[in-house]
Amino acid sequence: MKIHSAVQMVSISEDQAGQRIDNFLLALLKGVPKTRIYKMVRKGEVRINKGRCKPEYKLQEGDEVRVPPVHTDVSGQEKIQPGTRQQDMLDSAILFEDENLIVLNKPAGFAVHGGSGLSFGVIEILRSMRKEHDFLELVHRLDRDTSGCLLIAKNRKTLRWLHACLRDDRMNKVYHAAVFGRWPNHKKMIDAPLKKNELKSGERVVKVDQEGKESQTKIRVLGVAKGFSLIEAKPITGRTHQIRVHCMHGGHAIIGDEKYATSDELECFKASYGKPRLMLHAAKIEFPMMNSEKKVSFSAEYDGQFSAVLSSLGLADEKGRAIDV
Repeated sequence: MKIHSAVQMVSISEDQAGQRIDNFLLALLKGVPKTRIYKMVRKGEVRINKGRCKPEYKLQEGDEVRVPPVHTDVSGQEKIQPGTRQQDMLDSAILFEDENLIVLNKPAGFAVHGGSGLSFGVIEILRSMRKEHDFLELVHRLDRDTSGCLLIAKNRKTLRWLHACLRDDRMNKVYHAAVFGRWPNHKKMIDAPLKKNELKSGERVVKVDQEGKESQTKIRVLGVAKGFSLIEAKPITGRTHQIRVHCMHGGHAIIGDEKYATSDELECFKASYGKPRLMLHAAKIEFPMMNSEKKVSFSAEYDGQFSAVLSSLGLADEKGRAIDV
């Protein structure tokens, strides 16, 4: 059964303020494909205070949002549900949960949300697992093939607080990456502006470009062996694919990165060690508690494949722990 909705005029309340318009529409128009929602915004069908907007626009209290008519295939949406295996994997990956927040050690291969041919992502699966909660939203994102710490807010107040922490540089993220070659100990900062580009195929790539946005990543070498390095990367800014592009720009692309490593690097590695996953892991996240200066910190262990690759390269011990330089 298909339902046609008329034009909606939505006045943004204090509780709804602070979220991006694309996330607001995804939650409001459940069952509408993500591609359709972005097309609505791009073509100006969605209006805020009678004007056009961009997907990243942050809603303000009192904004008037025009939502155009859309068709939703409710019957198809009801029939397709995440599988038990997917739910079990995410359930076992939960590092912490209380009334405000879920901290997940996201498995590699899980997109954070559905779209681009995927019926479900982490957020859709979690919503199917927590049907008693009216509100579950991603605080930030990780690439599909990146594993590690991911935050999901269980109420609007928590989401606004954590977005403020991101905006005001009060949230610290630490990533571990295995890269090609020996990363020089003296190369401790990559400062290179990044610009998004979209290919004819629709694939999104990011390039270092002087016209791009300011981007910095701190780097520390954790281990070196067999012509490969394990590094710690701390993004100061939060650009799309930032660590992946900065590693490539620094001359040491991430192992398994099919978008930014060279084909020669990938093929040589595959011939000697097999095809790896993207060797990028969100190892730690730290931020202040709400209404307090006290900080909380969460760490995510490597998965089996990540540990196995590090061990095969001599960058980790038999338990998968990083070997110090």
